[in-house]
Amino acid sequence: MQSTPSVSSTDTKPHYELLDGLRGVAALAVIWYHIFEAFATSPVDQKFNHAYLAVDFFFVLSGFVLGYAYDDRWRKGMTSGKFMLRRIIRLQPMVVVGVLLGVVAFIVQGCEKWDGSAVSISAVVLSLVLGLFMLPSLPGTLPEVRGNGEMFPLNGPSWSLFFEYIGSVLYALVLHRLSNRALKCVVLLSGICLALGAVMNISGDYHLGVGWSAGGVGFLGGFLRLAFSFSIGLYMSRVFEPVKIRGAFWICSAVVIGVSCVPYITADGQASVMNGIFDAVCTLAVFPMVVYLGASGFTSDKTSGRICEFFGNISYPVYIIHYPAMYLFYWWVWSNGYTFGQVWYVAVGIFIGVILLAWILLRVYDMPVRRYLASRLCRK
Repeated sequence: MQSTPSVSSTDTKPHYELLDGLRGVAALAVIWYHIFEAFATSPVDQKFNHAYLAVDFFFVLSGFVLGYAYDDRWRKGMTSGKFMLRRIIRLQPMVVVGVLLGVVAFIVQGCEKWDGSAVSISAVVLSLVLGLFMLPSLPGTLPEVRGNGEMFPLNGPSWSLFFEYIGSVLYALVLHRLSNRALKCVVLLSGICLALGAVMNISGDYHLGVGWSAGGVGFLGGFLRLAFSFSIGLYMSRVFEPVKIRGAFWICSAVVIGVSCVPYITADGQASVMNGIFDAVCTLAVFPMVVYLGASGFTSDKTSGRICEFFGNISYPVYIIHYPAMYLFYWWVWSNGYTFGQVWYVAVGIFIGVILLAWILLRVYDMPVRRYLASRLCRK
């Protein structure tokens, strides 16, 4: 059962309100993960350690919601081109804002790589163009302006949007055509590969926080994360039958936050396969369960409904615009050698400020632009 539906400007099918709210909870957890990155020396001592798994949660949500919203439309005239146009309208306006904010942050930092070497204006412009068109930079090339291997050095989290687009293309061309049995095979095969990647140390630190770089096994790791999570979300949308559960939003939110807060799992202060096992269990079992329970629940009062709506609305803007602020925060903290205890109030201010800016951009830019593009380019 679901509550009173909320409808976007490019989609007339009701949304699962609780899933929208849970997406917002995960996006806010990611901000704190990135804030604490400023004070970590390795994944082992990273606070709010496992919030990088929010990306896997996002992929499960995306597969579930897209399957629910579009699976029955292909028989009614939906084409791959129309579907991808809708996805571009939904995602791209905020991608543009994110990379533009990234340029501003990079200029404020002095157009320097993390090692202090100067970066030419031509390199920045090239990185900007690639970012606007969601084309990744390769490590060591001219547009990889920060020098740490990021696919999208002006706005790092765009890497997950890059894989989100890959998932959308695969859904449009292949996955929506698969039978449930064939899709189940995709889920099982990709799940085995992902589990092996986690426990065989594909990242070098026994975690699944890979995909942000096109170097080494970065692209492979990111694709494995997408392949399993997106496909199991899609499969669940086809076989979904709600279960009875009360307080689903609060229970599921507690699980998402709880997973995010778990420290790196190690017995001796070194990278441990136990952490890889934890990541695999969360991705293969916990997050699909959370999405299933979230889709089964419903809001029983106006307050929880408004919370879910607000969190859902700001989830994507918060995620795609927060990292330029992180770049500046890192630069400031590292330049002065601050500890979290010295600058906690700045971290809280950044957290609140990002939410406020995301809400403003949603209202004055993202929603109006998407409405305009949908009215001009999409026919009902």
